Amino acid sequence: MISTIEVYSPKTLPEAYAHLQQLNGRAKLLAGGTDLMVQLHDGVAVAPAYLNIWNLDELRGIQDIGDTLRIGALTTYTQMMHSPLVRQYCPILIEAAKTVGGVQIQNRGTLGGNIVNASPAGDTLPILAAFEAQLELGSHRGIRVVRFNEFYTGYRQTILAPDELVVAARLPKTAPNEHLFFQKVGSRQALVISKVVMACKAQVNDEKRVHSIQIGVGSVAPIVIRLRQTETLLQGQKLTDALIESAKQSAMQEVRPITDVRSTEHYRRTITANVLVRFLRQLLE
Repeated sequence: MISTIEVYSPKTLPEAYAHLQQLNGRAKLLAGGTDLMVQLHDGVAVAPAYLNIWNLDELRGIQDIGDTLRIGALTTYTQMMHSPLVRQYCPILIEAAKTVGGVQIQNRGTLGGNIVNASPAGDTLPILAAFEAQLELGSHRGIRVVRFNEFYTGYRQTILAPDELVVAARLPKTAPNEHLFFQKVGSRQALVISKVVMACKAQVNDEKRVHSIQIGVGSVAPIVIRLRQTETLLQGQKLTDALIESAKQSAMQEVRPITDVRSTEHYRRTITANVLVRFLRQLLE
């Protein structure tokens, strides 16, 4: 048992990088603490050292950089909910933020924390998957940019090096003719972990032909996933009742859910398909 826990609170990002390099994987990052504090209470997240990055304002803020929206890792759900830029270019991120816990959690929880926590049930993660977001990973060596859809290697496992942290997420701006969709399914309307959470992004022409579509889903596999086979099935096709039924069957086969305390494998397959049908019918109508 660890009797003494070291806590470091850097005042600048370079100082944080120096600590990470020196600690060489011994430290867990502490940001808003909405997940980590629960784990500490349960005794499952004990580490010899913690790096408190909450005061690093360099990791906060939402910026318009050309065709991209850049969101700092320490940006809270509340800040995203109140951001005119997010409302204009990625409004479903506001919908997702509203489903995360209560006001207290929204004030402390961060986008970077949701990413690094690596839970397949993370409410914002299907949006990042559907938007094909990029992540800025920082260390004393500099910044490297990686695709969000390549960030997870397994259940609660990421490609982060021991001396790296997530600096920001970059999302392409929504085009005026793109349709967005977000839905979280849980046991109740709020304060609940998702059974299925889905985000979609699509373009259709006046003839209801699918020009592009991206479908991100959480809580149905060890990591958040894209329904690539279903996307390929829909790509370039004219939406019809028959095509929507084929997409429904494809989605049911493509997900890899489990049965746990929150839901059954069969329920998750069925709900994933039904939620996708809801979005496709919105496009058709």
